[in-house]
Amino acid sequence: MKNTKTLVLGGIRSGKSRLAERFAIQSHLPVIYIATASIDDAEMQARIALHRANRPGHWRVIEEPVYLANLLGQLADAQHCLLIDCLTHWLTNLLTHRNGMLFDQEHTAFLSLLPTLPGRIIFVGNETSMGIIPMGELTRRHCDEAGKLHQLVARQCDEVILTVAGLPHYLKGNPGD
Repeated sequence: MKNTKTLVLGGIRSGKSRLAERFAIQSHLPVIYIATASIDDAEMQARIALHRANRPGHWRVIEEPVYLANLLGQLADAQHCLLIDCLTHWLTNLLTHRNGMLFDQEHTAFLSLLPTLPGRIIFVGNETSMGIIPMGELTRRHCDEAGKLHQLVARQCDEVILTVAGLPHYLKGNPGD
């Protein structure tokens, strides 16, 4: 499992982060946790505090809301497990960034780099496309882009798992491999 890419998807509070963290622990490698969320309000601050409290204290944590490809290129190796939580927050940060060209630049860089990354890498993403079509233009674009991103990442991953009610449903790969 040292050179395995895993995508863990799920809705809000589905247990996806906890499952991804369990996989990171089971790798028996030093973990580098890459957090992509930004603290924009008190509710998000509380969510991030909960994640921080639940993570093992010895993990190295790097907060990178935008320049994910560059960071992954620097850190990915066979001696570490990288846990990226989450792709959807990263996507939000790109879509709402004041530099409108940054989305295409960083999105392309990430997708180009992904197949070349060595080591144990676990991506977490929010499944946003299982409900009604959102009303706002930005929300619709976010859901569209998240769906496309997850499909492209899933193709590059050895395992893809949908988490529902804390239960993993393997869409690609086999449990225990």
